[in-house]
Amino acid sequence: KIANARTLGQRFMVVPYLNSDREDDWKRWAEQMNVEAAAARKAGLRYGYHNHAHEFTIDFGNGRRPWDVLTEELDPRLVHLEIDIYWAVTGGINSGEGVEDPEGFTLDVIRSAPQRVLQYHVKDRDPATGDMADLGTGMIDFARIFRGHQVMEYIVENDTPDVTPQQTAAVGYRYLRRLRF
Repeated sequence: KIANARTLGQRFMVVPYLNSDREDDWKRWAEQMNVEAAAARKAGLRYGYHNHAHEFTIDFGNGRRPWDVLTEELDPRLVHLEIDIYWAVTGGINSGEGVEDPEGFTLDVIRSAPQRVLQYHVKDRDPATGDMADLGTGMIDFARIFRGHQVMEYIVENDTPDVTPQQTAAVGYRYLRRLRF
């Protein structure tokens, strides 16, 4: 993984997806990520974790979630977070914690983590369906989130665009270039 990242000229390596309803799996993955992050650091790379909604909605009991395990177990000196804003907002809404203020929930997630948030995945959320939407066409107040916490890298994304990937990237890029925060 490290050799590939260096060959491609990447600055970041990010774990894109993990999912289990077993707390022990999350603990084991966090331990493995800490080991991998130390190796990545020696190679001059930053190592992070990318969230989805289920980290905020799976309940291990007593209100304990995968996000709690990760932020407790991942070494903040080695592992950063790449917050997917759409999924954090959706996780807040689906868990019931962010229904009234999904951006506030997302900012709380960012601020309460001991790990640094260095990257955002930026895609919007359709207010009627909850589906992914191109930037600026949905309900997420990105300026509020960006004012609350700035990052090194903003990644435009829409997993299910209505147009070509090039068009959705262009829409997202234009939106971000014009956004003031």
